[in-house]
Amino acid sequence: MVVERSVALMDNVLRNVTALENGVADFEDMVFSSVEEDPELSSLRAEDSEAVRLRKVSQRLQHILKTHVRDYSSKSKQLASKYGRPSRLIRYWIPAVIFILSSSTILRILVNRKAEIVTWIQDFGTTVRDFWSNWIMEPTKKVIGTIRHDKDSAIAIMSKESLKGDRDSLERMVVDFAVDNPNSATNGNAPLSEAQIAEIRLKVKEGDLTPVLRAYEKDLRQPFVGTLRGDLIRALLIQVQKTKVDVEVALSGIDSLLKSQELVFGFIGLTPGVLVCFAAFRYLGGVFGSRRGLRRGRKAGQTVRVLRNIDRILTIATPTQENILSYKDHGLLLCEVHILRQGSSKLFPGDIEREFLEDVNDLCNINSGIQQQLKTLDRIRWGYAKWLK
Repeated sequence: MVVERSVALMDNVLRNVTALENGVADFEDMVFSSVEEDPELSSLRAEDSEAVRLRKVSQRLQHILKTHVRDYSSKSKQLASKYGRPSRLIRYWIPAVIFILSSSTILRILVNRKAEIVTWIQDFGTTVRDFWSNWIMEPTKKVIGTIRHDKDSAIAIMSKESLKGDRDSLERMVVDFAVDNPNSATNGNAPLSEAQIAEIRLKVKEGDLTPVLRAYEKDLRQPFVGTLRGDLIRALLIQVQKTKVDVEVALSGIDSLLKSQELVFGFIGLTPGVLVCFAAFRYLGGVFGSRRGLRRGRKAGQTVRVLRNIDRILTIATPTQENILSYKDHGLLLCEVHILRQGSSKLFPGDIEREFLEDVNDLCNINSGIQQQLKTLDRIRWGYAKWLK
């Protein structure tokens, strides 16, 4: 009789579940009383054979599938269309009316400011294009050129051959001065030998201008005479050239430092454009993804409420002698779990969804006992808290 009563219960539930005028308590009383007074159950006699019982149950199941399930689906759709979300016409008729009434004003504004609007659009496009070209593409090309040691991308504050030319010029000036004034170089009037000239060249490369400085010191004793008859002006000009070489040596050191940090400067030049692009794409992603995030947050909120309902069912349930849920509480639990399964496909990633469904199956296992089900519910809460926020 258990199977027959279950089929009769299913039949009466499908008949009366769409009757909204009855409350939950009245619905339960009506369903169970209908089962007790079910005429088909009353027609079953104890002496009926097993084949007769199976035939009657199968006929009733076929009738339920062909008639009651179809009627239940159609009535459910009617109730959903009647009491569910209204149509687009009802939801948006106020904004549509406002737009229609103000369309002439909007059109007149657009026509009167057509040239300005076109100019704004063109300026915006030009700004975006120039920004992309000058602050993204050009710095990127420079960084790539620096990595490849491209000559055009090298950072320099002086030409490559400038120092060499000025140093060679200083060397020739000092050598010519020493040849013309051998007494300043060797304290004698004998012509300089090739070895002495080579030694002077070596000292000039090291920054030693002793022959010039000796003549300069000598002529400074009598500046006027040294200017007219001596080599004071020549020595002074050689020292000016020496100062120029020293400045270029210092600049060469700075130039070497800059060249060693070319890649750093390239990335510094690229950073502002990258940051602006990142902020722009992040903002646009937030604008266009806000609806998706809103739907996801709403789905997470619904899942949390379903978990709350499951917790309430397990907490206030009256267990049987075997410490398992009664049929009523088990049915309520299955309804909530069904809603939970439907929402998991859009809330969790693939692997996480599979693990979540495993925990949900453990939650539905009434043979494990209410305490074990409560522990499973707690595991679901802390294990998937990241996606339920």
